[in-house]
Amino acid sequence: MSTAAIQARPITADEFERMAHRLGRSELIDGRIIEMSPTNRRHGKIEVWIASILLRHVKAKDFGEVGGGEVGCRLPNGRVRAPDVLFVRKERLAAAAEDEFWPFAPDLAVEVVSPDDSLREVRDKANEWIAAGSRAVWTVDPATRTVTVYQLAQVPRVLGIGETLEGGDVLPGFACLVDEIFV
Repeated sequence: MSTAAIQARPITADEFERMAHRLGRSELIDGRIIEMSPTNRRHGKIEVWIASILLRHVKAKDFGEVGGGEVGCRLPNGRVRAPDVLFVRKERLAAAAEDEFWPFAPDLAVEVVSPDDSLREVRDKANEWIAAGSRAVWTVDPATRTVTVYQLAQVPRVLGIGETLEGGDVLPGFACLVDEIFV
């Protein structure tokens, strides 16, 4: 039986963070613990590859921190979400201890689409990140080999094989071919 099915009352982000080490992959949505299924091999490989590409650039430029492994982020709406990969600017790093969830949305959230994710779920989650303060969201779809870039007050852009994914003002100077993500 899932944790969400036996949960008696809504819990807070503080309560969730205190118990997170005992839970499997999960997020806090509207006071309820939502379990996440394990990802497949392709999903994991893409996560690691994106994180490594970002890390090379971020480390070389001393821009901040890249995280993976679905690190918890507390959103203003009380939810705790966990992107597949994230980037936080250097000047924001002091706002959280390393043994805590991020107290805000990352500057860049990357979500790798799972086979059971609907287009609506992916779009809604990207828009939630933007509404929470992320400056950019990349949704990476292994099935279509595309990356959709979301930014505040902009129409999402879909990039495919042969096109260049750029960091814009979130990650100045960052660029890679979409092809590099799908190795």
